[in-house]
Amino acid sequence: MAIRYVKVALVAFISLMCLMYAAQNVVNLQAAHFFVSSATSMAGHEAYPASFGPALQSPGIAWLLLAVIVTLETAAGLLAARGAWDLWRARAGNAEAFNAAKGYAMLGGGLALVVWFGFFTAIGGAYFQMWQTELGRGALGGAFQYATQIGIVLLFVNATDS
Repeated sequence: MAIRYVKVALVAFISLMCLMYAAQNVVNLQAAHFFVSSATSMAGHEAYPASFGPALQSPGIAWLLLAVIVTLETAAGLLAARGAWDLWRARAGNAEAFNAAKGYAMLGGGLALVVWFGFFTAIGGAYFQMWQTELGRGALGGAFQYATQIGIVLLFVNATDS
């Protein structure tokens, strides 16, 4: 039974992390837009100056991408919160009920992985080559940390309870 409490807490922390990052982006909106604009413009790329695709120079596109990021962070946080609540409600039930309650937890954590692994690492790191700038390297390091932690939590939460 104690392991179920740990799973609930970890999913709640995924929710909290996602919602806090979304909120930080909103209260630092200009800084967040600057970061997205800097990353998508591919400015400061001396190591690999050429790219197979175009840089995105439009401020409007940067605002759109930032809106997508904040929306997905918020959605991931809310889904994980629902998942934590579902797990909490099922904590005293049988193994089948607890395992069945993991859906929103997995969906919220999975969406968080889409944000930090998919968008920041795969697209930001590989396409926009964020690793070439100091600002980008910091974001990639953070994205790796978040994605790794969330992935480990999801593996642990998804482990079958008996």
